[in-house]
Amino acid sequence: MKFFIDTANLDQIKEAQDLGVLDGVTTNPSLMAKEGITGKENIIAHYKKICEITTGDVSAEVIATDFDNIVKEGEELAALHDQIIVKVPMIKEGIKAIKYFSDKGIKTNCTLVFSAGQALLAAKAGATYVSPFIGRLDDISTDGLNLIMEIRQIYDNYGFDTQILAASVRHTMHVIDCAKIGADVMTGPLSAITGLLNHPLTDIGLEKFLADHKKGN
Repeated sequence: MKFFIDTANLDQIKEAQDLGVLDGVTTNPSLMAKEGITGKENIIAHYKKICEITTGDVSAEVIATDFDNIVKEGEELAALHDQIIVKVPMIKEGIKAIKYFSDKGIKTNCTLVFSAGQALLAAKAGATYVSPFIGRLDDISTDGLNLIMEIRQIYDNYGFDTQILAASVRHTMHVIDCAKIGADVMTGPLSAITGLLNHPLTDIGLEKFLADHKKGN
């Protein structure tokens, strides 16, 4: 299972990269704005900085919603760095653009996916990644993990190469559950990754080992 971090914060990306388990980064306009990154030139410069920190794929989202401008923005983003994955919304024009990008050898991430049907269309169009938003489904009393299971079954049935990127991951149990049901990738906050380190018995055991070692010296 690949671990992506869902942020535009350079310090958090570096911390995850230094941990040695980071496989990529996902971003969106809201995450950029949260870091005070606005304006096309600043956003492009920030993507380049992210690519300098991580060695994995970096999803960069288009803003346009019509085919021609999705293609224009996507080609500009893809040209920034070979790690860039063009993030395209799950809309009719987005699916058309994903097919176009796929034919051109440009990698894509189909975002804002909330149903198995949408994920099937994204895979048919040749998306590299599909991003079902499990946390947002949980927020409206719908089982986001069930969606991952449905997509996994469909992709396995037909041998689709599209990777399931579980997005809107909120906490460590989301990570564990996604791993159990076969998500290829998870993307979430740094806390969801570092939270996997924690267990009270580990802390108690280490404290005892250190105390016993000190007694022996």
